[in-house]
Amino acid sequence: MRIVPVIQRKVVDMPFWPENVKRMLNHPAGPFTIHFWAPAFKWAITLSNIADMQRPADKISYPQQFALLGTGIIWSRYSTQVIPKNWTLLSVNLFMALSAGAQLYRKYMFELERKERIVSSPQE
Repeated sequence: MRIVPVIQRKVVDMPFWPENVKRMLNHPAGPFTIHFWAPAFKWAITLSNIADMQRPADKISYPQQFALLGTGIIWSRYSTQVIPKNWTLLSVNLFMALSAGAQLYRKYMFELERKERIVSSPQE
């Protein structure tokens, strides 16, 4: 017998859980499955990218942000097609795609302003 179902049964059978918590613990995408923990840990990447909004725009990497944007878009779609539907995965990937899009916009605007400064600066 596998260990996780045994632990899950023991935890769910504890008498103090309200019914809605028991339903969440028994859910096919609940905390006893990878469907719960993968998105939970993926939030670390997303939150790190959001925190990077404070960094200078010249430090933003186009390849990194395009990878995060692509990952966010692809896995957002995937999370709506799998059974059970994984709304946690959808939310983390939407935020990942949005934060990457915002970072790409910041980088693009920085590059555009830098080019304009170079063109408009007096030639010596």
